[in-house]
Amino acid sequence: MHICILIPDAADLDRYDDWRDQQVQIEPLLARHGITLEWRAWTDTRPLDFDLVLPLMAWGYHRDLSHWYAQLDSWQGTQFRNPLDVLRWNTDKRYLLELERKGIAIVPTRFHETLDESALAQARDHFATGDLVIKPPVSAGSDHTWLLREHDACPADALGRAMLVQPMMPCIASEGELSLFHLAGALAHAIVKRPARGDFRVQGQFGGQSTAIDPPAAAKELAAATIAAIGSHILYARVDMVGDGKGGYALMEIELIEPWLSLDRTADGGEAFAAAIAKACVQSAASSG
Repeated sequence: MHICILIPDAADLDRYDDWRDQQVQIEPLLARHGITLEWRAWTDTRPLDFDLVLPLMAWGYHRDLSHWYAQLDSWQGTQFRNPLDVLRWNTDKRYLLELERKGIAIVPTRFHETLDESALAQARDHFATGDLVIKPPVSAGSDHTWLLREHDACPADALGRAMLVQPMMPCIASEGELSLFHLAGALAHAIVKRPARGDFRVQGQFGGQSTAIDPPAAAKELAAATIAAIGSHILYARVDMVGDGKGGYALMEIELIEPWLSLDRTADGGEAFAAAIAKACVQSAASSG
């Protein structure tokens, strides 16, 4: 069995050089199932002639969105996990509004096609708070994401852009952000990510720290409901959420394209995930043969 895992474009390898940290975890896991691997840039236009393709490290796609969508089109007919239609859907965070319509509790969200000061004023009134978070609908790693306090003006780089507007959730600072990882159809592990003092971003590059946890039942229920609401076979997912201040949780995002999987934090070291990949390879070969 031969599979491909997509990685950053060569021009971005310095920016995203930690993809190799996952490479050294994944290769031996898959080798035990007789799977050989090719690591290929997501921007590569060669046909993907593999039993299975995983976009696990296609980092940087959000910086070249037209190319990403063109690649998704060109990959039609290729066996992807997660499926291509799921990748396209998950690219734009307006999926949050769709999930909300399906009954999933999300961080309250408004979308503005062209953000301006009037839209921010309306959002502050609507959410009954002066503190807002604004972000593009397609982003990663908190790119072009701002926390605006009550009297902060809209950043020049955000004016006129399509943006999501949300209230700042106080539990980010007090409790942190929970990430629940579903691998091979089951909850594999979970972490809590806390921002550095005075920041709201939980990513490591901004000083955020993470700790393994046993998530509360309400968090597990939200993660399972979110995945069920998507209605497709999901091989892997990272479900991010935050406490709503009332004993429940609100979905921040679900990452189905290129999450950092933290396989070293799973109880079995990622064995179940590797076995699920091998099973998907066999199924792919059977369907194509």
